[in-house]
Amino acid sequence: MFCRLLNFLLSPAVGFAAHPRRDSDVVESVRHKLGELTDLHGLKRIFKDARKDKGQDDFLGNVVLRLKDLHCWDDQWYQLEPRTETYPNRGQCHLQFLLTHKKRATTSSRTQPSYTVHRHLLQQLVSYEILQHKAGSIAWDGELSRHASTVLYLHATQKDLSDFHQVMAQWLAYSKLYQSLEFNSNCLLHQITSIEYQWVQERLRPEQKAELAESFQSLLTYGVSLIRRYRIIFPLSVPRSKERLQSLLRVLVQMCKMKAFHELCTLSPDLPQMVSTALKSGTTEWFHMKKQHLKPMVKSMEENGKALSRLLLEVIGDLQQCQKIWNKFFINTLKLNLFSIAYLELEHLVAEHVQEQLREVDSSMSKPTAESLFQLYMNLQELCQMKDFLPKRDGPLALSNFHQWFKEAVPQWLQKAYTIALERAQRAVQMDQLTPFGEHNKHSTSTVDLSTCYAQIVKTWQQLNWPDPEEAFMIMVKLVEDMCKIALMYCRLIKERAEALSLRERNEGEAANRLCIVVNNIKQLRLLVLKLPSQLDWEQLEQRTGAVIDRQQIQHTLHHQLDSAVSCLDHEVRDVVQALATKLEKGIARHIQELSSSNDTREPEDSIIPLMKFLESELQYLNEHLVHENFKSLLALLWHHTLAVLSAAAGQQVPSAQRYKKLYCALKSLELCFYAEGCGLPLETLHTAAFLSLDTHLALCSTTSRKLIQKYFSNRIQQQRDTSSEKYGAVTIKAAYRPSEQKLRVEVLNAVNLIPLDSNGSSDPFVQLTLEPRHEFPEVVARTTQCKRNELHPLFDEAFDFLIPPEKCRQEGACLLLTVFDYDTLGANDLEGEAFFPLCHLPGLDDDEDQADTGRVPQTRLPLTHPKPTDEILQLLESRKGDKEAQAFVKLRKQRAKQSKETE
Repeated sequence: MFCRLLNFLLSPAVGFAAHPRRDSDVVESVRHKLGELTDLHGLKRIFKDARKDKGQDDFLGNVVLRLKDLHCWDDQWYQLEPRTETYPNRGQCHLQFLLTHKKRATTSSRTQPSYTVHRHLLQQLVSYEILQHKAGSIAWDGELSRHASTVLYLHATQKDLSDFHQVMAQWLAYSKLYQSLEFNSNCLLHQITSIEYQWVQERLRPEQKAELAESFQSLLTYGVSLIRRYRIIFPLSVPRSKERLQSLLRVLVQMCKMKAFHELCTLSPDLPQMVSTALKSGTTEWFHMKKQHLKPMVKSMEENGKALSRLLLEVIGDLQQCQKIWNKFFINTLKLNLFSIAYLELEHLVAEHVQEQLREVDSSMSKPTAESLFQLYMNLQELCQMKDFLPKRDGPLALSNFHQWFKEAVPQWLQKAYTIALERAQRAVQMDQLTPFGEHNKHSTSTVDLSTCYAQIVKTWQQLNWPDPEEAFMIMVKLVEDMCKIALMYCRLIKERAEALSLRERNEGEAANRLCIVVNNIKQLRLLVLKLPSQLDWEQLEQRTGAVIDRQQIQHTLHHQLDSAVSCLDHEVRDVVQALATKLEKGIARHIQELSSSNDTREPEDSIIPLMKFLESELQYLNEHLVHENFKSLLALLWHHTLAVLSAAAGQQVPSAQRYKKLYCALKSLELCFYAEGCGLPLETLHTAAFLSLDTHLALCSTTSRKLIQKYFSNRIQQQRDTSSEKYGAVTIKAAYRPSEQKLRVEVLNAVNLIPLDSNGSSDPFVQLTLEPRHEFPEVVARTTQCKRNELHPLFDEAFDFLIPPEKCRQEGACLLLTVFDYDTLGANDLEGEAFFPLCHLPGLDDDEDQADTGRVPQTRLPLTHPKPTDEILQLLESRKGDKEAQAFVKLRKQRAKQSKETE
């Protein structure tokens, strides 16, 4: 059967024909018939016999198979194919195929154990698979092709190899090939697991044990060597590198845990210790390789600094990969902290190398050298900060005081930061056109550049992060001093820029606009300066330096610098705002002067329209171009100036109520304008002492004479209420109003404690009753009580009735004036005192019906007072020479003052 199968395998195709029966050997029959064939007659006779032969086989169908479709072993039914389409369904044929052999021609099959031959065969098949794999050997998953698996299966079956020997052969083959033709090490895990489950040491002969032990040691040594060079063997730029290293670690760990490993390897190694040692040596080799590769061609301090910076970047990048990517694999498999191992090794190597290279650094270094050292300092700082990822460790690191290596370079670093910021600010001012750089901004472009300059200096401080607290304080003082210098320089340059642009264009409106931009820019700069304590974190600096520098010294030094700069900026703002205010003050003064000197008879509200229109247009323009805070500062200056102008105008005013009304209307309108419904100056800013005094004065001056007289009596009533002393005595009365009769009834009861005005030490008192002001009660005549001789405590007990309408009693200043005189026969009566009783508080005034019981009316005790020698209202009335009523009232009050022998 094997020979027949082998023969048809040599042909490109094999055909099988099915017949109903077979009476004799077909081959022998054909050979006999061909022997009888001599000529054409013989051939004709053969055909004739064939037609007559009743036992000839009939054709049922055939099967055609291609060699490449055949397998080493197969058992299958095949469909019979017809010759014609007349009868297509011809049935099926059952065929079995089996590849066998009768002898082996190789020498190894006779001299080596079967599992060794099996391993060699497996190695050849695996090598072929790896080399033929399309995606490369690394991506090969360890699975053999179908044909190779069949060959191995048949060989193991014929040689009666156990599963354990097959697995051991696979392990020996795969582990050896892995060291020469690298592939996915996951393939080894299956063999490790199988050996572990099936391990029985007695199954192996001594040479097999030695061979297996040697494979363990060889793979362990090779695997550790790969881990030592993991940066090169497993680069992240190559796909699946992480999976390959993780798989290798798992294989080594699982192999070292095997019972076979511990039984066969007499000295079981400490895998974590081996890997740790390998990682340290590999890290050292990698650092020296990088150092040699980045070695500068020209040996100078500048080039050395650049080379060191590049080396530090490589180190930092490698540690970041260790911390973020590789570390978790080593921790999960070996409980090893790869980052800690690599960091401690590299940190020590870097410290030695950098310190050696920086020995020649001094203060005379060039600017390029200082720049390269600053980059190196930042890289070292970043490397040093990565120690935070280390587990707890005792003792300082080699880079703990690395900042001391750069002390000579710090002054140049600070000077460079200052120079760059200063030059950038100067260029910004030169390019600034003093126009708002955005629709919603009121600053120009130079403030943006200035903010960037300050931010860069702040960043320099943050990048330095100088560890020594005392030296850090000195650096901070230098930085703050530089930023204050830049601020003052900017103020000077931006003002000069505004003047230059104004001289070039000679446009008053544009000049004012530029001044607004200048004010806004300086104010914005002031905000930047005030933010420095928080941006530079002075609070944290104070905490750091608390042990070496007194807190008051820090406050005095740093805050004094800042306060001085802010004070200078405020002065600059005031100067520019004052310049803007001066332009408006002239216009305001002109309009107020025109208002006060005009003789027109228009209403005050109409007279102030030109002034209000002027202010509206100018203030609206300034409000649009100034930030709110600067605009309020301008308003405050204008308000004080306006009050001064109005006060001066009021002092020069010809006594005329109409003109004072104009000024008073202007004052109240300006108050509303500057308040702007809460959007302008606050009321507490507007209502200064000067404003309140002017407001009172103008309110009086703009009032009519009768209103002033009413105001005079209102003031006297208030003085009466505020008086508690009875220095001049007191008078007691009862007063009530009868609504039904519109009658005021007054009972003068007595007077007490009067001052003796006669030479005999007594007085002759009587009381005069008048209703004031006279213009409100023109038809009411004065009433007088009887005179009481030689009495200082007279009892009058007299009643008087006055017919007056109730609305008159409610008028401002309406009062009952009680004047107590000392009667003199020869000369004018002397004044004992006067009292004012307000009519608006009369009992019964607000009632609809009269009070039934007059006894229920309360008594009122009124202290007597004397008129003051000077009174603002009387002076104002006296100044109105053409007003007869005013002059008569003043004359009467002066007469009363003369009648008083004593003044308060």
